[in-house]
Amino acid sequence: MDTTLQDPLVGQVLDGRYRVDARIAVGGMATVYRALDTRLDRVLALKVMHPTLAADGTFVDRFIREAKSVARLAHPNVVQIFDQGTDGSYVYLAMEYVAGCTLRDVLRERGALQPRAALDILEPVLAALGAAHRAGFVHRDMKPENVLIGDDGRVKVADFGLVRSVDTVTNTTGTVLGTVSYLAPEQIEHGTADPRVDVYACGVVLYEMLAGDRPHAGDSPATVLYKHIHEDVPPPSAAVPGLAYRLDELVASATARTPGLRPQDAVALLAQAREVRAALSADQLDAIPPQAFASDHRNIAEDRTSVIPRSLTVPRLLPVNEDEDRLHRTSRLETPPPLPPRRRGARSRRGPLAVLVAVLLILGVGTGVWYINSGQFTKVPLVLAKTQTQATRQLQKAGLDLGSVKHAYSDTVQRGTVISSDPAPGARIRDNASVALTISDGPETVQVPDLSGRPLDRARAQLKKSGLEPGMVTREFSDQVPKGSVISTSPDAGTKRHAGSAIALVVSKGSPVDVPDVTGEDLASAKSDLEDAGLTVKVAAAQINSEYDKGQVAAQTPAGDSQAADGDTVTLTLSKGPEMVEVPDVTGDSVDDAHKALEGAGFKVEEDRGLLGLFGDTVKNQSVKGGETAPKGSTITIKIR
Repeated sequence: MDTTLQDPLVGQVLDGRYRVDARIAVGGMATVYRALDTRLDRVLALKVMHPTLAADGTFVDRFIREAKSVARLAHPNVVQIFDQGTDGSYVYLAMEYVAGCTLRDVLRERGALQPRAALDILEPVLAALGAAHRAGFVHRDMKPENVLIGDDGRVKVADFGLVRSVDTVTNTTGTVLGTVSYLAPEQIEHGTADPRVDVYACGVVLYEMLAGDRPHAGDSPATVLYKHIHEDVPPPSAAVPGLAYRLDELVASATARTPGLRPQDAVALLAQAREVRAALSADQLDAIPPQAFASDHRNIAEDRTSVIPRSLTVPRLLPVNEDEDRLHRTSRLETPPPLPPRRRGARSRRGPLAVLVAVLLILGVGTGVWYINSGQFTKVPLVLAKTQTQATRQLQKAGLDLGSVKHAYSDTVQRGTVISSDPAPGARIRDNASVALTISDGPETVQVPDLSGRPLDRARAQLKKSGLEPGMVTREFSDQVPKGSVISTSPDAGTKRHAGSAIALVVSKGSPVDVPDVTGEDLASAKSDLEDAGLTVKVAAAQINSEYDKGQVAAQTPAGDSQAADGDTVTLTLSKGPEMVEVPDVTGDSVDDAHKALEGAGFKVEEDRGLLGLFGDTVKNQSVKGGETAPKGSTITIKIR
């Protein structure tokens, strides 16, 4: 929904490409708009820095760092960055547009969520952050507002505007970034951040999804900050009686006040979350918290809200601990069928012997049923993320044998540990049966190909063929590389990177062209000079007053004596002629007063003292009489006596 009807950018086209259609949201650093890429005919989000901040180089650097950081994260749960640029005083990012809502909207609408829905949202968030952490970045501002849920159910993490390299100390003149309710103690006390601050924030978000409110409340931000430092996050079961204790453990692990006691990054927390999901029963996953809001007093499990999509897409960073179907479905409480009514009949008149026979028969049948249905079966133990030796011991302890062992690449599971088992953990299996394991060979690495001199489209195709992704494209002048071809890559050719990593490309703008200065020339001459230099000419519709005669070039963009690429467009603004201004009458005034009056009206002043006026201080006459008009900026000569 548009938040304003008066925004000056709405309706404009930035950089000759992005048509701004509506304002979506306003933040402290930038405004986000829905826009149309007129070149590719696609809807996107345009994040435009506030012009007042664009003048500050520090803010601009930080803004551009967001683009470079996120462009490296080729992950389905991270909002993509398409482009970055400037247009006059506007600095912008062109980003993927996600039609849907935020997790904050869901929490406002639904209150607390069922554990299954909370985990369905948490897991893709951790997958996105895990990709960022493994790429060397920290988000530092995780909160429900930055979790987007698309109309198609896909969960995406947005606003990496606060990212920093993992090994960077982030204490900047005492400024603590992020939202107070989700800050880790070490961020508050020391201003430092590593992946565990995102883990802490995700723990707080999980608590809020399960309990319907944030764990620490206070009358001021300072109170909340104090509680984060000195008080543990309470177990969500304190607010939601009957909540599974494993969910309490998951929240406690993620929000430990000592960083060393938390999972080392989002990948590790994701593994824990999936272990918890596998250990919970369907009733525990679908338990309805009392804090949940039910629209029109209907059963919240049967009345699926339109805010939480029917299927939350959860791409796998680590192997799941349950069937694909269970991972992708949202919360739903199945109501068991009613029991049939008890039959009324006459009281049994059989004797004690008949009763004894019946009891023995029931016990015998029950034992047989138990043996057939349960006695000869066991459950596959949880062996994910364990070494093959550890997994084999776990299986043997459960009375199972190790079956086939195969290997596969994994970006997230440590080399030499179990990615998955078949059957999956928790599945029922006959005693002494075999369980097959898949062991991680670590991340698949790909060598960055040498793309120098290749046209951009062919370079992109070669990257994809090599198992990599094209990243951000920047353009530079080059006398050696033809226009439109690759100068270099980042990282360099020959470097090994994880498969699927984004590779930034530097593309040639061709040899630089010196832009001639054509201001003051008539239009025909200016066009001829620019076209002879290999440039294209565009004439602006509006004209301006200037010192040049009407029809001459008053201004040009880019300016004269700068450099441009061959074929670039130079925009010319023509003169309407000088602005005519009435000349003040300064005859008889002192020299100082005459200067003030004439210069204040926009004229230049020259003095003519002659021999007799060397020591005079009074204006005898002026070159243009008072009351007449002259071009603004022209020179008025005053004679002094």
